[in-house]
Amino acid sequence: MNAPLVMAHVLPQVDHRHLDALEEEAIFILREVAGAFERPALLFSGGKDSCVVLRLAEKAFKMRRHGNDFEGRLPFPLLHVDTGHNFPEVIEFRDRRVAEMGERLVVAHLDDSIQRGTIRLSHPLESRNGHQTVALLEAIEQHRYDVLIGGARRDEEKARAKERIFSHRDGFGQWQPKEQRPELWSLFNTRIKPGEHFRAFPISNWTELDVWLYIARENIPLPGLYFAHERQVIRRKGLLVPLTDVTPAEQGEAVETARVRFRTVGDMTCTCPVESPAANAAEVVAETLTVTISERGATRMDDRTSDASMERRKKEGYF
Repeated sequence: MNAPLVMAHVLPQVDHRHLDALEEEAIFILREVAGAFERPALLFSGGKDSCVVLRLAEKAFKMRRHGNDFEGRLPFPLLHVDTGHNFPEVIEFRDRRVAEMGERLVVAHLDDSIQRGTIRLSHPLESRNGHQTVALLEAIEQHRYDVLIGGARRDEEKARAKERIFSHRDGFGQWQPKEQRPELWSLFNTRIKPGEHFRAFPISNWTELDVWLYIARENIPLPGLYFAHERQVIRRKGLLVPLTDVTPAEQGEAVETARVRFRTVGDMTCTCPVESPAANAAEVVAETLTVTISERGATRMDDRTSDASMERRKKEGYF
């Protein structure tokens, strides 16, 4: 019989050369962004991908003092679109992490867009995830950002697999799949007309496993939701829906307590956990090695509406 595999013992022996190459590429992209644009911003939600991009930005622009301590400030602010239905644990982590780093955080509140009348909900508990586009584009216009740095990866979803590292957006903030610019030999066409902007994705070529290997290697802090914890859930349409004020149990549904973790975090109305005993990054790595469904496919209710739901939202200006 084979002995049990202890990932904490295996990880130090993993060949990290592919992570070093991915890190080098991402830092190069971040520095290209800083050199090519006048008003960049880094999208930071407190999620694992944005935490990885934030660490890469520290390595790209700050001086390392010792360990994972860096001194200096990033050459751009952090931007978060707050739906008002985010997990409280993530918002608390976001604010604490930004304060620890001494960076500037700009928050675009979806509730402000609702008050302005630019967003209208069909009912109070409607998912606000898709409506983030409006609040995001309003923040871009208000602050005159010409590029947003995001943590999207090509392995997440079919539409994101189509996207370039430097993704051009037209004067309406829209993505046109048939008008993407070629990216040959790491040469990027960053020319824009007034009113247009770019989205830049430094970890486009990373996978979910790469992200977790990097988190484990770099000891990157994350919200506790990413690790196993007890939570009340409702089993609905093959998903575990977290019991919250905005996702109550429907008539006839049973509420149960399960040991779960989140593979991705977002609006509470569309983000679901998975059952898992993984309590740290090493255990998540071991678990990720065995999964056959993408994180969005396994945990996002809004991506199950149709095969083209993400592409439609991206054409409208989504992340």
